[in-house]
Amino acid sequence: MNEHRQDAAQNNKANASFETSGHHGDLTGEINTSDISPVQASSSQRVLIVTAVDAEKDAVLRGLGDTAAERFDVIAAGVGPASAAAGTAATLAYAVAAASTRALAQGSTAPSPSDVAQTSATSSRPGPLAGAGYSPAYMLVISAGIGGGFPGRADVGSLVVADAMVAADLGSQTPDGFLSVDELGFGSSIVAADAELAARLRHELQRAGLAVSGGTAVTVSTATGTAETAAELLRRVPDAAAEGMEGFGVATAAQQFGVPALELRAISNAVGPRDRDAWRIKDALGALQAASSILREVITS
Repeated sequence: MNEHRQDAAQNNKANASFETSGHHGDLTGEINTSDISPVQASSSQRVLIVTAVDAEKDAVLRGLGDTAAERFDVIAAGVGPASAAAGTAATLAYAVAAASTRALAQGSTAPSPSDVAQTSATSSRPGPLAGAGYSPAYMLVISAGIGGGFPGRADVGSLVVADAMVAADLGSQTPDGFLSVDELGFGSSIVAADAELAARLRHELQRAGLAVSGGTAVTVSTATGTAETAAELLRRVPDAAAEGMEGFGVATAAQQFGVPALELRAISNAVGPRDRDAWRIKDALGALQAASSILREVITS
């Protein structure tokens, strides 16, 4: 599944850049505060879209169109859950800091009660920053990209708007089989999507004539390449529809800031035996572009 991004953007895997609506920075260095406009820093109505590589980012931007910068920031944070979480968290943290600096410059010394209430209410399992008095700089975070689809649930060329993001390989092997981190009592491997928005986006995608399904998007660190692994994932997550490598990382970072999350996957291949001849990267990127156009309408309506 996601390893086929080598063909679409080989260099992006090794050197995925931090880019937000045309602004550039470095994930390993400091973010220049002059790179984010006052509108971006102060608005709580913006949407952050996180892709893994530039090929996906470019498809999203094409779909969003010329007005993308008015409401959306799109970054390519890198491949895998760690890079995705780090890139998302860095963007959210900087946005909060920039907004706080702006508020202080305007003479504000504390968030309003409505800001605190909004921050506290945005996540059912908020992280340490949710409800801590920070006004969220984004209303929504979306993990978007291409990925694998489970046969019979998400066909190649179709879309998945997930109901939940699950870290399917976060846990422990035992003599009796795999135990999730939830079963071990060490945390949670599940982040629920914004249910109302996910349902509305699926509805609008269907109205536009695009094939779309719901279900769970599983996040893995190693792309599935055998029928046995695919079957094991379905055993662990019976309603799995799509496989990616970033969704849970993006959603976890968003959760820490009390911001709701979605995952949007355009299916480029079937989850199962690795067959490069069957990959449809171009078709999947086209579907991602089309979905991003509808996403713009849903968010701005």
